[in-house]
Amino acid sequence: MAIKESGEMYLEAIYVLSQKSDEVRAIDVGDYLGYSKPSVSRALGLLTDNGYISRNEDSFISLTETGKKHAKSIYERHTLLTELFTKLGVDIETATEDACRIEHYISDTTFNAIKEHMLKCSRSKDNPE
Repeated sequence: MAIKESGEMYLEAIYVLSQKSDEVRAIDVGDYLGYSKPSVSRALGLLTDNGYISRNEDSFISLTETGKKHAKSIYERHTLLTELFTKLGVDIETATEDACRIEHYISDTTFNAIKEHMLKCSRSKDNPE
């Protein structure tokens, strides 16, 4: 099932929070995103129903393998696009906000081309001829 932008935002938030703590709760996700409890509850229910997250008996949230794969992809897009924009001279706040918008809509083809270009630039910087 294709996941919408809002679902991707939740997955990315859970991924980031899980890098900081093994115990991610719905309230943590809501605080991170600035969303209300009812909104978080509904979204987490949908993510659970679609196999992206699971919750244990203590209500801690974890990403399933499918959820982790998708979340890592979104997070990579976010960080790489933010890096690109800052290298172009955009301030970090604007770069982060723009990357957050673009990460959900950019095609795999375009993102991979940007990624490859940045790798080439990095390699040529490290190995000047």
